[in-house]
Amino acid sequence: LRARAPATGMPPCEAAFAPRGAPVATTDGVELAPLCYVNGRRVLLPPGRGEATLLEFLREKGLTGTKLGCGEGGCGACTIMVSAWDAASGRPRHRAVNACLAPLYSVEGCAVVTVEGIGNRDAGLHPVQARLAAAHGSQCGFCTPGFVMSAYALMREDPAPSDAAVERALAGNLCRCTGYRPIMRAFTELARQAREGDAAAKEAAPAGRVCPSTGKPCGCGGGAKPGGLLGASVAADDAESTAAARAAEGLVTPAEPLFPVELRRREPKPLRLPGAHATWHRPRELDALLALVTAHPHARIIGGNTEVGVEARFKGVEDPVLIAPTHVPELTALKETPDGLRVGGAVTLTDLEARCHEVAADRPMACAAAAAVASQLQWFAGAQIRNVATVAGNVCTASPISDLNPILVACGATMTLAREKGGGVATREVAAADFFLGYRKTAMAEGEVLLAVTLPRAKGVAPGALDIVHDFKQSHRREDDIAIVTAGVRVLLEPEAGGSYVVREAGVGMGGVAPRTIRCQQVEAALVGQTWGRKALDAALRAVREDVTLPENVPGGMPEYRMALSSAVLFKFFAKATLALPAAAVVDGDTTRAELESAAAAVHRAPCDGQPTWPPAVDAAGEVGQPHAHVAAEMQVSGEARYVDDAPLPAACLHAVPVISEKPRAVVTAIDASQALAMEGVEGFFGAADVPGDNMIGPIMHDEECFVAVGSEAPCCGALIGLVVAETEAVARRAARAVEVTYEERTPVLTIEDAIAAGWYLDNTGDKPHTLNVGDTEGVIAAVERGEGPEGARVVHGEIKIGGQEHFYLEPMSCVVSPGEGGEMVVLQSTQCPNKTQVMVSGVLGVAANRVVCKTKRLGGGFGGKETRAAFLSAAAAVPAQKLGRAVRLVLDRDLDMKMTGTRHPFLGRYAVAFQPDGALLAADVQLYSNGGYSCDLSIPIIDRAAFHSDNCYAVPNFRVRARACRTNLPTNTAFRGFGGPQGMIVAETWVAHVAAAVGLEPEVVRQRNFYKAGEVTPFGQELVEGEWRVPAIWEELRVKADYDTRAKAIDAFNTGSRWLKRGLAMVPTRFGISFTAKFMNQGASLVHVYTDGTVLVTHGGTEMGQGLHTKVCQVAADALGVPLASVHVAETSTDKIPNASPTAASASSDLYCMATKMACEKLMARLSPYRKAEGKGWLQAAALAAYLDRVDLSEHGFYATPDITQFDWDEPSPKGRPFNYFTMGAAVAEVELDCLTGEAAVRRADVLMDLGRPLNPAIDVGQVEGAFVQGLGWCMLEELKWGDSEHSWGREGHLISVGPGAYKIPAAADAPADFRVHLLEGADNPRAVHSSKAVGEPPFFLAASAWAAARKAAAAARSDAGKGSNFFRLDSPATPERLRMACADELTADVAADDFVARLSC
Repeated sequence: LRARAPATGMPPCEAAFAPRGAPVATTDGVELAPLCYVNGRRVLLPPGRGEATLLEFLREKGLTGTKLGCGEGGCGACTIMVSAWDAASGRPRHRAVNACLAPLYSVEGCAVVTVEGIGNRDAGLHPVQARLAAAHGSQCGFCTPGFVMSAYALMREDPAPSDAAVERALAGNLCRCTGYRPIMRAFTELARQAREGDAAAKEAAPAGRVCPSTGKPCGCGGGAKPGGLLGASVAADDAESTAAARAAEGLVTPAEPLFPVELRRREPKPLRLPGAHATWHRPRELDALLALVTAHPHARIIGGNTEVGVEARFKGVEDPVLIAPTHVPELTALKETPDGLRVGGAVTLTDLEARCHEVAADRPMACAAAAAVASQLQWFAGAQIRNVATVAGNVCTASPISDLNPILVACGATMTLAREKGGGVATREVAAADFFLGYRKTAMAEGEVLLAVTLPRAKGVAPGALDIVHDFKQSHRREDDIAIVTAGVRVLLEPEAGGSYVVREAGVGMGGVAPRTIRCQQVEAALVGQTWGRKALDAALRAVREDVTLPENVPGGMPEYRMALSSAVLFKFFAKATLALPAAAVVDGDTTRAELESAAAAVHRAPCDGQPTWPPAVDAAGEVGQPHAHVAAEMQVSGEARYVDDAPLPAACLHAVPVISEKPRAVVTAIDASQALAMEGVEGFFGAADVPGDNMIGPIMHDEECFVAVGSEAPCCGALIGLVVAETEAVARRAARAVEVTYEERTPVLTIEDAIAAGWYLDNTGDKPHTLNVGDTEGVIAAVERGEGPEGARVVHGEIKIGGQEHFYLEPMSCVVSPGEGGEMVVLQSTQCPNKTQVMVSGVLGVAANRVVCKTKRLGGGFGGKETRAAFLSAAAAVPAQKLGRAVRLVLDRDLDMKMTGTRHPFLGRYAVAFQPDGALLAADVQLYSNGGYSCDLSIPIIDRAAFHSDNCYAVPNFRVRARACRTNLPTNTAFRGFGGPQGMIVAETWVAHVAAAVGLEPEVVRQRNFYKAGEVTPFGQELVEGEWRVPAIWEELRVKADYDTRAKAIDAFNTGSRWLKRGLAMVPTRFGISFTAKFMNQGASLVHVYTDGTVLVTHGGTEMGQGLHTKVCQVAADALGVPLASVHVAETSTDKIPNASPTAASASSDLYCMATKMACEKLMARLSPYRKAEGKGWLQAAALAAYLDRVDLSEHGFYATPDITQFDWDEPSPKGRPFNYFTMGAAVAEVELDCLTGEAAVRRADVLMDLGRPLNPAIDVGQVEGAFVQGLGWCMLEELKWGDSEHSWGREGHLISVGPGAYKIPAAADAPADFRVHLLEGADNPRAVHSSKAVGEPPFFLAASAWAAARKAAAAARSDAGKGSNFFRLDSPATPERLRMACADELTADVAADDFVARLSC
């Protein structure tokens, strides 16, 4: 499948591609072999695979560049291009598609192209691939092939797209590493280059020359679309010679396949493909479709498979009959009629949007709703989903949060239903308002299908009347997210004498406010007959509370916010409609045009861009300090980079699927696996009784079970009870669902407050919290509260809740465990710490550590989540591997990964702070509580680091922090970028903001006034050394770089003139300690081999997870040995090469492993210097050979232990020490725009200045800063974990509600700062690390809190306009749209919540 089509275009021998007994579809008595083309090769589709996805098939065939990231079309890692011939236009249509959802048989008759099919390192990279690699747009690389294919598919369909089109094309792709700026820059620059070429071609085109493929002017002299980098597909049937065809299609690399001639000529036929689990039907005629539906009333009709595919994968739903309506002409028709725009049920959302844009632009009166539909669809999912999702699929699922259905209700759309009747077709029409009967229930009768939807044309409209329709959608994330509230509103306004307008007709549909899409009849009644103006709006706002009132425990939660949004719908519509009236129109009320414009406006989002700056390398000729691309970038962009699940499986490898607890706290009384074991292909069920060694595990304390044993307490939902092992993953899934577990339930403890009340703390904190104390904190605060402190001094008290954060590494937890001889076990795992895996596997198996080897080539993201929580999965998989003597593969689905492996720790911070009238701090008493989950894991060092950072950069003469880790019945929480530091610092920024509000100063003034000075000492006793403490200098430099003062004045002026759209500007510093706080972990080793051809191999103890560690190690080695970078290679991390390695964590790995490598290379250089006969970078080959012939050792081991740090002893009465080697420092300025009616916020600009010493690789370091910042934006502005707890009683108790990318939203490209400026501080030497560099991975993360602080300022401006004054208000993290909207506290929220309302948060 990797090879391209032969030059002749004729099909190759099919024997290698089609299984024996090839798939045969019966159509009209003729046998038809269903086929597709994959990367130019003709492929017969296998039989009996109706339930299979295209992704499964591709990966089975070795095309592993297409990744499985989520399985529900929410991350884009599986993106491929599917091309199909479009007879109407005479060319193929190229579409990006999610292979994880695409049914295998849906691509019958299509050409599929994967990332392997467009370019590779041997044949040459495609420009899309090459540009992304060169732009540093790939870090961990797991998401990279998906981005490549989304951009490639766009540019095959539109060779010269706009920047906005590029951004939209990438909206369905997620990246957790880069921060998106380099990705967006790579592809928008490519598109701009293509547009320039397109313009040049058009200018040079001979008069009258028209491209037969597109109908546009063409200067190519052939049939290709002009310009662009990719060209368009061939149109002429005779273009079968390789040269002519490739030139016509504009293909630029040898690997790119032509669109097959066979598929251009092939007439699609009806299909029936039977299988053991599902039979696939693809009718070609309407009566055949209806006959199938009649014969199989419970059959599922498949369009985009976004509903059925997710149910099959995650809920185990099996549908024996699947029907694809995609080739029925009546269902794919899209045409204008006298009644309006008639849309066939199988029309894709992409095609509907395009037609609606056309109608809205050229013929707006033909269908007033067209513009609203087009507007709504631009935010519907990603391009990969819209390209295949159908109108009927969206409508007939009857989701209460459907994007389209409220518009259909509002505009009076008509549903045309069809069924079989007497061998013919009978139809009936149902108004959209009557179509939705209940939750997931419609007016369709058994045997009916949705034939078409008609968007109506207004009839009998009076002269001068205005038919106005607008859409509304509010979600957590603007792009590719399900709605919280969605709506459509229509009014028909007719002119009256005197210039006013009267409402003749009104339609209001809403979703997200009831179990179904509703028609707001009270609002409609309140509007009809009213003169358009403020009185009409006020009547509608009163009426909406009759239509929309939600109880506190409403499913989905957020009742206050959702009710406030229902009012915002009407207010925004009023503003837009009023602004659409003629200038002479008379509108009653005192609402100004400026207020209307601010209410109608949307938050501005532009494609992320920016130009980073960094200091020049110290040695321009050296390798260190150069902005080299990631050493694996070209492999990653071409899909050649292998991750754990990409490696060929060992012979007879089995597949394991976990059985997990479904109760948050319950004793397991029995496990019955008999039904599972009876299934064909199942090899066994393995649990605690099968563990040959110690079932108790843990990275620090052995306080959790590998498998929950019968008689033990299952401590949470998601606790591992056992593994089902089978010959295939599909069989293992079915069998796992058949295992029955019996429980004796107990009352769970789920939140921090519950744990405090119950006295549940993790064991080694006992009754004594870890405490840092300087001065007389209690005494000073008490004195000030008694009025005995300095004149005017006061005390503020407060608290903040900080939610958790899912790691959402794109590569899920993965391992393959292979048994060897004599108890040996080899583990391939995606882990940040192979050593922990080795230790845990050996302990569970009861074998010596020297019999277990753990290997890690690369990780598809880690962020701390794979430091400790990966190991127990390998240990579990090792049990059946040892018992059965066969390799076992265990790869978690995204939902299981999220349910089982823990998150960033939620925190509760409480404080009392004393201060003077000028904002100078006198004392701060801080209490920190974390939710550690059911076991210790790393919760104690995490809460310790939170305490170490709880002062951020502020000197408080009397300071006390008490920190405790709580035990709850949630999955064990674990390390995440920042390791508790960000939680401690955001508590500090909360009390700084509280103090600033109390004294009437900007928070930035209070921050700067209280900065530490060089020579001062932190509460834990570490001096901030003169010459190394740079926060005050960074602050001043960034203030100038970001033009802070000028912009602050401009924002004040903007806010004065804008009531409902506000902006905020904030500046925040950070100080992050570098080192593991456990002293013994600060060590690293490297093994360097020199070969006689002059190449160098390095093996070290760190793992590569996108942070560029291997690249930096290569640079340091090349620099130390004086050889080209290409001569150095880093091998996989393996415990049999480097033993006892510390985790790749704490941002310290470059310090440890680059220094260890440098030390080894320096020893080798000394040893080889007598043999050096030549200068320049080619010297090593001759010297190495000469040394070898002289029997000189060409291998060296380097070992580095961080000097001068001390082990911090919390048991001392006043603990002091030096836990950190040095501090990485920085500051950020963020400008945020906030829609006060919805709470939607966007970062307009972010300026970051980091002190990273002398960077080893400034481009990689900038990438780490950008990625950390955007991940931090997710933490404090967007990502919310919701559990079934006391705050969310509507959810299943103890269960994670926000599972998968559909419910849990990480930042997408549109969430990154539109203007993203990262600067690295110049002249900042660091004598405490290799080549004067500094660690970078974690420190920038917290600087995203500048956006959180800016959003607070924007909300404060709104509160001030609403008459709420300038008092401090609580803003928990994350500052989601819900929290920001409710913080604005205005007349539209007054009837649903108090001014000091605090939204619910799982914590």
